[in-house]
Amino acid sequence: MSGGWIVSYAELIIRLRWLVILGSVALAVALGSGGQFLGFSTDYRVFFGKENPQLKAFESMQQIYTKDDNILFVLQPRDGEVFTPEMLGAIRELTEASWQLPFSRRVDSITNFQHSYAQGDDLTVEDLVPARAGLTTEKIAAIRATALGEPLLINRLIAPDARTTGVNVTLTLPGESESEVPVAMAAAREIVEAFRERHPDITVAVTGLVALNNAFSEASFADLATLIPIMYGIIIAGLLIFLRSIAGTIATLLVVGLSAGTAMGLTGWLGINLTPPSSTAPTIILTLAVADSIHLLVTLLHAMRQGASKREAIIESLRVNFNPIFLTSLTTAIGFLSLNFSDAPPFRDLGNITAMGVIAAWIYSVSFLPAFLAVVPLRVKRQTTGSNDLMQRLAEFVLRRRQPLLYGMTALVIALAVWIPRIELNDQFVNYFDPSIQFRTDTDFAMENLSGIYQIEFSLPAAAEGGISEPEYLTKVDAFSDWLREQPGVVHVQTITDIFRRLNKNMHGDDPDWYRLPDERNLAAQYLLLFEMSLPYGLDLNNQINVDKSSLRFLATLENMTTREARVLKQNSEAWIAANIPASVTEATSPFVMFAYISERNIISMLTGTGLALVLISLSLIIALRSLRVGLLSIIPNVIPAVMAFGIWGLLVGEIGLASSVVAATSLGIIVDDSVHFLSKYLRARRERGASPEDAVRYAFATVGRALSVTSAVLVAGFGTLALSAFELNQSLGLLTALAIFAALVADFLLLPPLLLAIDKEKKHADEPKALPQAGE
Repeated sequence: MSGGWIVSYAELIIRLRWLVILGSVALAVALGSGGQFLGFSTDYRVFFGKENPQLKAFESMQQIYTKDDNILFVLQPRDGEVFTPEMLGAIRELTEASWQLPFSRRVDSITNFQHSYAQGDDLTVEDLVPARAGLTTEKIAAIRATALGEPLLINRLIAPDARTTGVNVTLTLPGESESEVPVAMAAAREIVEAFRERHPDITVAVTGLVALNNAFSEASFADLATLIPIMYGIIIAGLLIFLRSIAGTIATLLVVGLSAGTAMGLTGWLGINLTPPSSTAPTIILTLAVADSIHLLVTLLHAMRQGASKREAIIESLRVNFNPIFLTSLTTAIGFLSLNFSDAPPFRDLGNITAMGVIAAWIYSVSFLPAFLAVVPLRVKRQTTGSNDLMQRLAEFVLRRRQPLLYGMTALVIALAVWIPRIELNDQFVNYFDPSIQFRTDTDFAMENLSGIYQIEFSLPAAAEGGISEPEYLTKVDAFSDWLREQPGVVHVQTITDIFRRLNKNMHGDDPDWYRLPDERNLAAQYLLLFEMSLPYGLDLNNQINVDKSSLRFLATLENMTTREARVLKQNSEAWIAANIPASVTEATSPFVMFAYISERNIISMLTGTGLALVLISLSLIIALRSLRVGLLSIIPNVIPAVMAFGIWGLLVGEIGLASSVVAATSLGIIVDDSVHFLSKYLRARRERGASPEDAVRYAFATVGRALSVTSAVLVAGFGTLALSAFELNQSLGLLTALAIFAALVADFLLLPPLLLAIDKEKKHADEPKALPQAGE
């Protein structure tokens, strides 16, 4: 019997079983107590590393002007349009109430829009809908005409059909606490609830960046509340069906619980905040921890059914599985740790948390599990005939059809790989959320009825201090506004040149012929100063003009376009500015722009991480299997599943987001497990039993085939459970990984054996089966 030290270790575990059990529980409780420090991040910026150029450009923009987040209330009367006395009164009511929101700095709506007009020789600036004036039919008609003709309002705060309007609240969050966003959203929902009670005939939707931030934490809580119970149910059902052992099922559940608790506790001790991607770590750990236990239990229970005592079965199971389980845990941890190369910190956290869970699962599987099984009663029915008939038939099928399978699987992989280039990257942050999340439904409503939610911002520097009043500069800015309005997907452009046009008309008796840019710098500067002095508190122009009036903030609102289209618009816009306003060379930015580049950047960064993981995993296999040839051969079945999964995704879906950039790394560490167990059993038969390659394949199928089938089914079910997530990234991650795991089982059963037979030939083939070896032998 090989592995003498493992036998000694197993005997020690059995002898000290109570100490091992108590020590394991004490360790899990001590480490798991860190769970009290777990928190949830409520900032979309967590998806971007500190050195992310798009994040740096966005933060630079906010430093020049103001650091703004917003909540947008979208209002639509059930019948009729916005311009009625009742509706205008309701809008003003909500506008005034919105000033009371925590951290609010500015509130904009059609009612408090600062409308300017000439009154004799004076410039009058007042709310478009006066608070105390009676809203006569004539007055409402004038308000309607002004609002629908005002470039700063149309397609931004009022829909062209006058059916929908918005109240936009600008907030400045201190960034001192993770509770700021939930507090602001809770207050916003209270306002909306009270508003709905008073105005049940008005539909209200809530969107904006603060709502986006809050949706991230809500998605995390939703996943934790639903996915983990579902996963536990799947595990219990699967174990009872496959193991047919209540004690074995309980033991596995305890290992799973200890592993997940340890990992999440360590996460709390390390001060890592959860995000929607990293909040799936418990579900993934539950899935992976089951795989370790199943290999040990399948061998142990089979040995007992063949007549071995429980003590002998525990020792034999550890002897046979200790090294493969260690190796699979190591390679899985390497795969997840490679996520530290990700450009998105939440995926780094996911990798580190899961790696901690994988290591904890290995420790508990080879210590707590055998110790617990040594204590509890195990009742199994003794079998006199083999239970591997299915695996035996599959082995014979593979041996008979080795050449067709080799060529057929190769053709299938190539055919699926052709579909990979068809996949388009699209990271629209609204689509990250399932329609079951209120943010998604409200934002879809806003985009369909009022305006786009996606924006792109520019900062256009002038030549010097006060240079924004230069006619030449304003003319170029205006030309850029006109060009941008003509671009596909642009629904609104907010530019201060529209204010200069209106002021110039006002200062010439509201003569429409003067609705043009001032042609003198002094006049432009005077108009702007006079207008700013007339603005009430909170409605200044600091969000559009920097302190020394040497730069303008320029904002375009976009329809529901893809991130590829957004990247094209950004590049074309920057090219236009560089060619026409060279002194204002700038980088376009916004949260949407940041998300538009995140997949592209992450794929580039993960190429290094995945490549390094593949090298380390291959070296680990070469060393552990003590075979350069077999270790290198293992790369093929370990890479092919990801190719097949992405090929199927390209064929059936054709679009993917941020999840695509990490699936290769996460699935690599997991799909290696099947090939490790199959190869270790194959080499054991060749080296210890002197079996021919054909009989070694039979031995591998007989000893580990059923366990691989069971663990793959559990893994597919576990990652498939993520399809129920309310967060699209988790859905894609789960479904793609489940596809890769299923493809790995197919490759390890139908492709790996023909490859082994092709490179590991003997002069004399043993095509006829000998006595079929049993699991654990």
